[in-house]
Amino acid sequence: MLDDFLTRAALAGVGTAVAAGPLGSFVVWRRMAYFGDATSHAAILGVALALAIGLPVVVGTTLVALAMAGTVASLAGRGWAMDTTLGVLAHSALAFGLVAVSFLHGVRTDLSAWLFGDILAVGRGDLAFIWGGALAVAGLLAWRWQALLTATLSEDLAHAAGIDPDRERLVLTLALALVVAVAIKVVGALLIAALLLIPAAAARTLARTPETMALGATAVGALATLAGLALSVRQDTPAGPSIVAAAAVIFAVLLGAARTRRR
Repeated sequence: MLDDFLTRAALAGVGTAVAAGPLGSFVVWRRMAYFGDATSHAAILGVALALAIGLPVVVGTTLVALAMAGTVASLAGRGWAMDTTLGVLAHSALAFGLVAVSFLHGVRTDLSAWLFGDILAVGRGDLAFIWGGALAVAGLLAWRWQALLTATLSEDLAHAAGIDPDRERLVLTLALALVVAVAIKVVGALLIAALLLIPAAAARTLARTPETMALGATAVGALATLAGLALSVRQDTPAGPSIVAAAAVIFAVLLGAARTRRR
């Protein structure tokens, strides 16, 4: 079964949704959209560094994404104006990564595959890494779920409950870096933030509890993956953008349904 490239692509997309759904819910609740952008854009710099020193690309992207996420979390803890700071970091990391790749003489790489994903080229090794990373992220979030929810709701309440908000922020930082490394092959560095935000925003329109929103975001992400792949195969459209476009359509449908129900 795994010899079929469409089956591998579908499994890769669903695996990514398993991690991106719950984490995307926290991104929405904490208003961390730019945080996700900065971390995912830095992955291109990780690609360049990995190719330059001969490391596996997934190692380079994970390390650089983790470094960027740690930097952003540290600046957030010091009270920096995060909208401007994150905008500078996100676009600077992307620009430096693209420039660095251009200096790699003798190394042939298709940048569009890292910018927009290449899910149809996922191999068995990629699939193992995606599902391993996705399950690690899902397990980490499940383990810290109640503490993360409390810290998200109110840092004062978290302190009163004996929870360290900085530690929970570090958990989200680690999870975000892992999701970036997992998702870059699926939708690319430019669209990872969309895969975090859109399914979670779609699920929020109908969810009544945090848990149902996280599960709903996972389901929307998986459905968008299958719909995007079907569109890509039938109409020869780019797979990564097609997945995000499908998620956007699902969001619009659910938003309309929610508004109709409230009337």
